Amino acid sequence: MGHHILVVDDDEGIVEVVQIVLEGEGYVVRTATNKDDLQNIADDLPDLILLDVLLSGDDGREICRKLKGDEATKHIPVIMLSAHSDASKVADAGGADDFWRSPLTWMCLST
Repeated sequence: MGHHILVVDDDEGIVEVVQIVLEGEGYVVRTATNKDDLQNIADDLPDLILLDVLLSGDDGREICRKLKGDEATKHIPVIMLSAHSDASKVADAGGADDFWRSPLTWMCLST
C-alpha cells in the first residue's frame, strides 16, 4: 500500500488534478477543501500534507502553524502550494517544510 497524502485546496479542479497524478504514481490520496475537513486528521494521519496558502477565507499559514504545534501532527511534512511566486515567504512564515509554486492553477483557469 502506498504512502498517504492529504491534499488541501479550495479549488476542486486543482485537487482533482493533483489526486489523479498522485494516485497514478501509487499514492493513497485524501482531499480536503477547507479547514473544517481537517478536524478528523488524527483519525488517519497522512504521511505528507500538500496545503494551499490561501483557502477560501482561511489562512494556510495559520493552519500549518496549528499542525506543526500539535504533538500528533508536528512530524508530518507540510508542503504549501500557491500559484504566486512570492508566496514562498508566506509559506516560510507558516512553518511549512517546503513550498511549491503550483502551475496547476493556471492550467485550471485556462480550461
